[in-house]
Amino acid sequence: MTPKQRKNAALLRQQVIVDMAKADGNRALTAEEQAEFNQLQREIEQADAEIALQERGLAGGAGAAAAPPASPEQGTGTSMPDLAPVSAAEMQRAAAEAERTRVTEIIALCREFDMDPAAHIRSGATLDQVRSAVLDSLRQAGNPVNLQVTQDEGDTFRRCASESLLLRAGIPVENPEAGSRELQAMSLRDLAVECLSREGQDIRSLLRMSQDDMYVECSRQFYNPSAAFPAILDNTIKKSIVHLYNHVPTTFQAWTTKGSLKDFKATADYEYVIGGMGDFLIVPENGELKPMIPKTEKLPNRKLDTYGRSFSMTRQAFINDDVGFLTEVPGLFAAAAKKTIDKQVYIQLHKNTVIFDGVPLFHKNHNNIMSKGSKPTQAAIQAMILQMQRQCDQFGDAIYITPQYIIVPVGYEFDLAVILHSAQVTGSSNNDVNPLFNYPINIVQTPVLNALAGDDAVPWFMVANPVSARGIQVDYLNGQEMPTVRRMESPGVLGFHWDIYLDWGIAIRDFRGMAKNPGEKMAPTA
Repeated sequence: MTPKQRKNAALLRQQVIVDMAKADGNRALTAEEQAEFNQLQREIEQADAEIALQERGLAGGAGAAAAPPASPEQGTGTSMPDLAPVSAAEMQRAAAEAERTRVTEIIALCREFDMDPAAHIRSGATLDQVRSAVLDSLRQAGNPVNLQVTQDEGDTFRRCASESLLLRAGIPVENPEAGSRELQAMSLRDLAVECLSREGQDIRSLLRMSQDDMYVECSRQFYNPSAAFPAILDNTIKKSIVHLYNHVPTTFQAWTTKGSLKDFKATADYEYVIGGMGDFLIVPENGELKPMIPKTEKLPNRKLDTYGRSFSMTRQAFINDDVGFLTEVPGLFAAAAKKTIDKQVYIQLHKNTVIFDGVPLFHKNHNNIMSKGSKPTQAAIQAMILQMQRQCDQFGDAIYITPQYIIVPVGYEFDLAVILHSAQVTGSSNNDVNPLFNYPINIVQTPVLNALAGDDAVPWFMVANPVSARGIQVDYLNGQEMPTVRRMESPGVLGFHWDIYLDWGIAIRDFRGMAKNPGEKMAPTA
């Protein structure tokens, strides 16, 4: 740019600054505007000096000063013609255009960060100054810049592949991906080829591999944490475990409570018992409130143990394209875990183990066992309800127990349906009113009691609402009640290897919320 062009540009910018101040109520220039105006003035004076030197050099003659070296814009050996002066109308149009550009950019920037642009526009701030103000505002408010992390194409493929294996095995998938159906016809080998080719391996070499060579290649990938094929197998196994675990028809969860422990150390609980607080005492006028220290009751230890098994997808299963192995075998282990908890809970009831106070769970000292065994009848059920409702707490005070569950072996469910849902007493000569008609108690029938009793008398039980009286609690490590699956490196195992395990513990919290009828021998089914 020539000196005259620089001078004209500086003059134009000075005029813009002055016009903005006049338009804003003929105000004085701000400090930033004044600094910019002074800088422009220095540029104008420098340009004037350069122009004067050029004019003296072009005029020539004795005593004339030598002209400065030509700039690249001037060329060599040629003179630059004088530019026509900029008219006032042109300056106004340029100033208006510059102002429109500034306002538009400031509004767009402020809208992006939810700021009001009016103050910045009125003050004549430049775009760089507004950017600085935006950063200062974000820093003071502590608002992070919004970022959205989306799944890449590889994550979508893995999810589709896992869902296709589940669908192929007959496990329902809620809202499957659009591409899942397209992959459903692929064999395990085809799926491995697709995964390895996506990771950069030559697809022609992969297609030429035999089933056994492909298995060896997948085995190497199995220990790579970022490989797609083993990740797809892991995800498929985990989803099948969740599905089958949730559909295991156990009954312990209907009437036990669930707890959580953070480690495997024995936990001795201490709990404030409201019965030890004593009665509220009358306070006379200007009287003193008498203090009372709550008594504590030591509850039984709670402790977790780890239960688990391991399984592997063999080389033969891979070559035979045994997809059912990925879904059925892990699901069976998950079902076994839940059934083990179910069995252990009912063993606590049936075996009548000694509990925290050194007395068997069901004992006359606990006032929770009927003296004579029988099958569930109207009279037997009423007697058990009344006995539970007469329980007292540790301090001899009455407690309000609400029987909510009646737990029976297989064979009594239909008899109970008649007892609890008949308006009259069945078999009575006078059609007596049935006091248990629609009594709010739930029937829990389990075959585990039949199996534990064998040919002996089969007991049945009644359990209270856990809010009114505690019973049996199943604790899990950090509340995790779903089995964990972990891929493992297992030397000497010819196949893909996984471990499946779950941490739980069973504790009897209180004997007052349970009662037992020793029952009687049940007639064998025809």
